[in-house]
Order: sequence, then structure tokens, then C-alpha cells
Amino acid sequence: MLTIRKENFRDDEINVILDGLVPENHLVRKIENAIDFSFIYDKVKDLYSPLGAPSIDPVVLIKIVLIQYLFGIPSMRQTIREIEVNVAYRWFLGYSLTEKIPHFSTFNKNYERRFKNTDLFESIFKEILARATKCGFVDSSNIYIDSTHIKASANKKKYTKVEVKKKEKIESNTDKDSGMFFKNEKEKCFAYLAHTACDNNNFILDFHITSGNIHDSVAFSDLYQKIKNNSKQHTTAIAIDAGYITPYICKTLLDDGIIPAIPYKRPMTKKGFFKKYEYVYDEYYDCYICPNNKILKYSTTNRDGYREYKSNPSDCKSCEHLNICTNSKNKQKLVTRHIWQNYLEEADHLRHKPYVKKVYSKRKETIERVFADAKEKHGMRYTKLRGLSKI
Repeated sequence: MLTIRKENFRDDEINVILDGLVPENHLVRKIENAIDFSFIYDKVKDLYSPLGAPSIDPVVLIKIVLIQYLFGIPSMRQTIREIEVNVAYRWFLGYSLTEKIPHFSTFNKNYERRFKNTDLFESIFKEILARATKCGFVDSSNIYIDSTHIKASANKKKYTKVEVKKKEKIESNTDKDSGMFFKNEKEKCFAYLAHTACDNNNFILDFHITSGNIHDSVAFSDLYQKIKNNSKQHTTAIAIDAGYITPYICKTLLDDGIIPAIPYKRPMTKKGFFKKYEYVYDEYYDCYICPNNKILKYSTTNRDGYREYKSNPSDCKSCEHLNICTNSKNKQKLVTRHIWQNYLEEADHLRHKPYVKKVYSKRKETIERVFADAKEKHGMRYTKLRGLSKI
């Protein structure tokens, strides 16, 4: 039966308690019940002058940003619009139904005048993480590390080519702190990389932001030191993907008594050529033996820490496998071995262990899920902010 609503209650005056309008299972209510944000006052008290007009409550400012990212709202302007009409958001901020919400530019002005070049946001993050750890929610017995790109607010077609240390670098004209990120041969954009570590329960333990053209293995050290300095639990294994498999990283973890949970990494040799593993290393005589049973003797150690082993050109010239062995003009095969290669080999050996396999397989349930949620639910697929410090 068709029903036509004749009553119009838009102009009715009613007495309500704001708390009764917010559902018990709403996310902001859960957060408010779990976290007492008053600790923020101690962190910002030195950033405010004792004189002048009263400021906006700093806890309100931080909560506004939390609302923006928790609910994936694209901009601060839109966030304020949402707060104005959303009863739950007003309740979370402690504002009545009729109270005026701060202007969308308020946070930006406070950031520029007070919060910029401070560690306020990172210290708030660490405080909340410390409370979660104290409650037993954080389990860092295994840690999962990876990076994901955040598209920068920069046109990929507007750039300048600059020379840095004799290498050509593409620099954005809009956001110079971002870097050109290549996802594959076709897709490229200016972006930032969020190098992130999480625990078994998907709690983010720490993060390190770089421009999009910084390799994962380069950023690992900074992130690992943060985790190492702040961790309160013993870590058995750290799961990393193929981009982190370097002698330095494997040595760092193994020396600290941590198992590197790594995947199989395909050889980087050209198609149709001998793979590196087909050249057998003789540890006793410190030499390599090629597939044709010829000796590659140690020559020198280069500046990057790789020991160089070279064949005898006279042996190579008459070898039937020359065309699938080397393209060098002097008919000489060069094989390199890092001075910490034994750490890489140990990590590769450990990846076959059932426990290590289990840890690595959980990446898709932990760090990859963290990134998926950040992008799908919290609007972190791209950013409208510019500059490394704001990101």
C-alpha cells in the first residue's frame, strides 16, 4: 500500500541527549572508550603562548584529522562539511548539535604555526602503540615489512631532468620531494613510498616515508633501526619480499639473531645465458668453476664489496659455450661474490624451513592487508599534501 508522509517535523523543537544519538557500535565510540586523548595536552603545551586569544582545543584538532583518515574523507574542507552534519563526529569532538565547527583552514594554520617541524604526530602514534602493547594487543614475535606507493599531488608530465652524482634524475616541478615511481613498463607517476612494519595482529609498529624512486633495500636500514629501538618484545623472524634480499640486510638480521623470511628470487641473468648458480664456488680454493670445468680465479674486490672472479680469455675463446656464457669483448667471464654472500646463502637455506615458510605466507594476511585497508578505507591511495614532512 502506498504511503504518503504528510507530517513534517523539520521545524519541531525537541530535547535530546547527544550521547543517545550515537550507536553503541559506532567506530568513534569504540575509539573514545579505548583511548584517553588527554595525553596530547602535555605534548603540545610548549607550542602555545600563555598570552593571546583562546585557541581551538588541540585534542579537537587531532581528532578532526583522525576522522578524515579513519573514514577516508579526501580533503579537510570535505571533512569539516561531514562533521557539521554528522552527529557521531560531533559527539567524538565534544561539540553540541548547534555549536559552530572550526573552519577547514584552522588545522592548516595550526600546522604551519605550531606543529610544523615537530615530532608531534609521530609521538602521538607511538603513545597509542605503547598503550596497545601494554594491553597485550601487539605481538611482534614476527614482523612483516614492505612498502607501498602513495601517488603524489603532482602532474607526471611536468618535470625537469637534473643531474645528481653524474646520474640523470627526473624531478617534479610541482612537488620536488616526490620521486618518479615505475610500477611496470607502462605505468609511472610521481609518488612517495611508505615503508611500513606491522606485527602478527596487523598493528603498524613503525614507518619510514621516502620519495618514490628510493629502492626498498635502501630505506630498510632507517625503518629497521626505528623498530629495533622501540621494540619491547623479542622478534624471531622478519618477513620481507624479494626487493629486500641483499647481503647487508641478511647480515643485519642474522647478526641480531632474527630469521629473514624471504621468497625465492629468480636469477637476473639474460635469457638463454648460464645462470649464476651454474658457476660453482669452491670455498677451499676460493675460486669458481664454470659449466665447462674451467677455473675463474679471484682478481680483486671492488668498492661495492664484491669479490671479482675472472676466467682465462684463452680458455673462453675456444669454448663451445661462449655465446651463452658472456658477451664481453675480451672473451673473459666475470663472476662476482659479495663478501657477505654466506649470509645470503644462509637466508636462502632457511626459507625451506616449515616455520619460515609459514611466516612468509602470512604477509598477505598482515602487511598486504594493512596496505589494502589504508588505500581502500582510509584514502591513502593518493595524497593532496605536498612535501615529505607533510606526507
